[in-house]
Amino acid sequence: MADADLEQIRKARLAQLQQQQQSNSSGPRPQDDQRNQQEAEARQSILSQILDPEAADRLGRIRLVKESRATDVENRLIMLARSGQLRQKVTEDQLKGMLSAVAENKEEEKIVISRRKGWDDVDDDLLDL
Repeated sequence: MADADLEQIRKARLAQLQQQQQSNSSGPRPQDDQRNQQEAEARQSILSQILDPEAADRLGRIRLVKESRATDVENRLIMLARSGQLRQKVTEDQLKGMLSAVAENKEEEKIVISRRKGWDDVDDDLLDL
């Protein structure tokens, strides 16, 4: 390929990338915002129908501390409600059981530091002074 061909391809690719960047940087579209708002309202409506007030309050407090865990529990509750497995409103005790089940599924990663004994440590040299 000639240098002129490569330059033409580069210019076309650069124009394409700039166009994509402009469309992405324009921010969320009003239609997306409206759809997200409708989905959030639908979730809240479903949750208000299937949760006791105490359980809804506890879920709200959990959301303040760990939003991902609250979202997981909400998704599980909505799935159970849609499949017809919930016969009555979820109480606070039932919500606690569900929270412990979610906590067991998602164990936090723990960092373990193992130090080697007898390794040549630079800090030991400072003790000789």
